[in-house]
Amino acid sequence: MPHLDPRDRLIVALDLPTVAEAEAMVERIGDAATFYKVGMELTYGGGLDLVRRLTAAGKKVFLDLKLHDIPTTVEKATAQVAGLGATFLTVHAFPQTMKAAVKGKGTSDLRILAVTVMTSYDDADLAEAGYAFNVRDLVARRALQARDARVDGLVLSPEEVGEMRRLLGPDMALVTPGIRPAGAGHGDQKRVTTPADAVRAGADHLVVGRPITQAADPRAAAEAVVREIASA
Repeated sequence: MPHLDPRDRLIVALDLPTVAEAEAMVERIGDAATFYKVGMELTYGGGLDLVRRLTAAGKKVFLDLKLHDIPTTVEKATAQVAGLGATFLTVHAFPQTMKAAVKGKGTSDLRILAVTVMTSYDDADLAEAGYAFNVRDLVARRALQARDARVDGLVLSPEEVGEMRRLLGPDMALVTPGIRPAGAGHGDQKRVTTPADAVRAGADHLVVGRPITQAADPRAAAEAVVREIASA
């Protein structure tokens, strides 16, 4: 991965119910952040137009849709997303899905990220869902499948970043949600760490939502995370 400015390594999750609230949050944060995540909740509330406006304003967008369907549908949906100007699009790390997304992005600048195992899952959750693997083994299996499918990077918890960086080398982007500055609550995340620890482990981008968007001063909260990234 090329050298990244600390501000570009922070992805602020706009996990807000309305486009108006998301735009107000971007305004409050100002130039403290350059990269924003638009997830399913906001997308279904009119967020695709927001993606266009953010990219037109020079912001980067991580479109977190976690696509997973039959290959033809994934391929065509990815081709549609490629026209929005987003930097990242997530798909679930199933081999057919990843290959279809890579095909769908074509020669565009869109980068495909494969979601290995959701950060709200632990070993017990995987067992309940019928998987024979624990979290660590399933992440490693899907990481190698993602490399074979030529996706651009992975979404994975901070706990797996170091091992996956050693397994995959420097070229794949590793994007980590479940980032909580010291003193912040975990919420519904089960596999979390601090920004500095995630960067030291080998993460390229850190997704931070509530610790910034629910702060009394979101701009100051974003700046604090950027400083922690820079210090690491």
